[in-house]
Amino acid sequence: MQKKKIQEGVRKKVAITWDDIYKRIDLLDKNKKYYGIKRGGMVMAGLTKSAVQEVSEADIIIDDLYDSGTTYRKWKKLYPDKEFVFVYDKRKEYKNTWLEFPWEEAGEIEVQENVTRLLEYFGEDCTREGLQDTPKRFIKFFDEFLNPPKWNCTSFESEGYDEMIVQTDIPFHSLCEHHIAPFFGVGHIAYIPNKRIVGLSKLARTLETFARRLQNQERITQQVAEFLEKELQPLGVAVVIKAKHMCMEMRGVKKHNTFTTTSKMTGTFRDDNKARQEFLNLIK
Repeated sequence: MQKKKIQEGVRKKVAITWDDIYKRIDLLDKNKKYYGIKRGGMVMAGLTKSAVQEVSEADIIIDDLYDSGTTYRKWKKLYPDKEFVFVYDKRKEYKNTWLEFPWEEAGEIEVQENVTRLLEYFGEDCTREGLQDTPKRFIKFFDEFLNPPKWNCTSFESEGYDEMIVQTDIPFHSLCEHHIAPFFGVGHIAYIPNKRIVGLSKLARTLETFARRLQNQERITQQVAEFLEKELQPLGVAVVIKAKHMCMEMRGVKKHNTFTTTSKMTGTFRDDNKARQEFLNLIK
């Protein structure tokens, strides 16, 4: 029996210290003038002791963090000729990590406040009873949904079994990465063993793990197939997912009861029409 611990989408947190910030600021050219982007960049500019109040006076625009790059692209478009410096750059370090700076509240509290501001922006009264704890509940939901539990990808000797193994109608839920709206449905997964078989619950676990994040249906289908290919090295893998998308039913085109089906076939399922047809017949 083989076990491999699987954990996807786990969020790491790092508390940034003043000492680390001071060391990084000391590496900057103090002969330059710095303009800080609100608000973390303003702190960094102040620590250089060469801060200016107008962008036009600055040699360098400084910010505390390069994360998604959204802020940088916005400012670079406004000031294409200016040099930019980021004290922490996630393109180079701390990838997939939440950084907590000393002047911020604990990460979760700050994020809750941002949810409150978002609701208030759209005219909601967050002081009323029904909404008072909504930001907290929203963050709790995201924390739970985007961090599926660890599990062991347990496999066993197939003992000569070389016929198709199929699981049908595996329910799943996910969130559209374009609109953060739910999409949900069922998955059908099959593989033909090549010396090893996987514990039955692991097919459903695989679908759940890749679904519980900001996703699109095509990527989930691909990732499930690729994962099983890597873990089992079977003769073939087949994955079909059928789902309803709330981003299509609740907004935009607003077409109700519309299903989207995606598939991924590898190995025997891709090359042998009889095997593929047998799988398709079984999932009907």
